[in-house]
Amino acid sequence: MLAERRHQLILRALRSGGPAAVTDLSEQLGVSPATIRRDLVRLEEEGLLTRVHGGAVVDEGDQPFAEVAEMRVTEKDAIAAQAASMVRDGQSVLLDIGTTAYRLARQLHGRRLTVITSNLVVYEELADDEGIELVLLGGMVRREYRSLVGFLTEDNLRQLHADWLFLGTSGVRPGGQVMDTTVVEVPVKRAMIKAGDKVVLLADSAKFPGTGMARVCGPGELDVVVTNGSVDPGTRSSFEDAGVEVVTV
Repeated sequence: MLAERRHQLILRALRSGGPAAVTDLSEQLGVSPATIRRDLVRLEEEGLLTRVHGGAVVDEGDQPFAEVAEMRVTEKDAIAAQAASMVRDGQSVLLDIGTTAYRLARQLHGRRLTVITSNLVVYEELADDEGIELVLLGGMVRREYRSLVGFLTEDNLRQLHADWLFLGTSGVRPGGQVMDTTVVEVPVKRAMIKAGDKVVLLADSAKFPGTGMARVCGPGELDVVVTNGSVDPGTRSSFEDAGVEVVTV
């Protein structure tokens, strides 16, 4: 059995039945435990699962916004401050979903900007700031993660253009592939990339490799990566080969 096919079957087993032991996966797939362990290491490196004692589990999707918002706040604020310094007054800014984009929104108060977003928390943060022209995209509401998704959101984005897109991610694979844990968000993120003149990925150190089963884009679709930690040499090389500037704060 090819490794790629094994990986698909391992992920399917984890998603359907929760945590799985190495011995169980070995019996199901008819390969040695050593082969399964190597597969699990590879899949964890790609951000597709988490190894636990004796086996592995797969992330079932995004945590609720309120939970994620309390994590790594200092790191996110440093990234947000750097991102805010890149924007000039009078420019338009497209903000992705997620908590780092929210921290960035907090840095934009008092600026003369146009902010476009599908992030309901960003909207709430900036709604009373009269210096900011605020554009809220339409769509179906994801209540747990406070975002708007769907064909209405994508249609809105096709009619708009922004000087800057600040993009979030669930994880970045070693080859520089930007990933997300929730498939329904991916088309919106791709539409945002097309609408942005400069695409900036905001990714704290936990996002290397982070998690994610769905590919959003490759390094060639990014202009800048802002992070607070060291990027592994393989990923940095992929970014540099694609002409992406990596800014560490």
